[in-house]
Amino acid sequence: MEDELSHHEEQVALSGEFRTMTLEAYADTIIPGEKRGPEDRAIAGVATGGGAVQAGALELLAWDATGIHDGLDDLARLLNEHTTAYAEEQGLELDADVPPFVALGYEHRAELVLRLTKPGHPEKDFWVMLALFCNMAFDSAAHLPTQQALQDGHPGLAALGISKPDPDGLWRFTDFGYGRELARMHPDTTPSGSPA
Repeated sequence: MEDELSHHEEQVALSGEFRTMTLEAYADTIIPGEKRGPEDRAIAGVATGGGAVQAGALELLAWDATGIHDGLDDLARLLNEHTTAYAEEQGLELDADVPPFVALGYEHRAELVLRLTKPGHPEKDFWVMLALFCNMAFDSAAHLPTQQALQDGHPGLAALGISKPDPDGLWRFTDFGYGRELARMHPDTTPSGSPA
């Protein structure tokens, strides 16, 4: 009975703050950013500027369009189980006030993620998929309208140098992508750029 209660308590913790902190720490391992404040334990703070967490990785993961939103509790639980085993192997003592993965230093987080995403790991597909969504949040702000993300100073789009649209909300490019015109415009091309 006691085991059942501790498992239940663990599940309750993971469904809230522990789950959030665990997934934020994973996202920050994929694309690091700076801490949001001195009490921030999820973000390791090994980089300056915004990383995957500030880019909205958790919002994207929780979006039902990803197809993994219902499995986030399980992924957080599995990550913490792997962390506990890794810590025992490495002889590390983990702070029990935060989820096991959050308690790891950045170098150990990166090493564990490397192990989980290596070819041959039985859960590799899950961890790679989670990493891809963290990258997607940073690289494309897929969970946000692009104009809104740019207005809000999305760190990934800013780092990539994505230009802002014209005042009418459309993007126009005065320079050719390859530095030169590759072909003449067809005479029947409409003003919107569509072929006739």
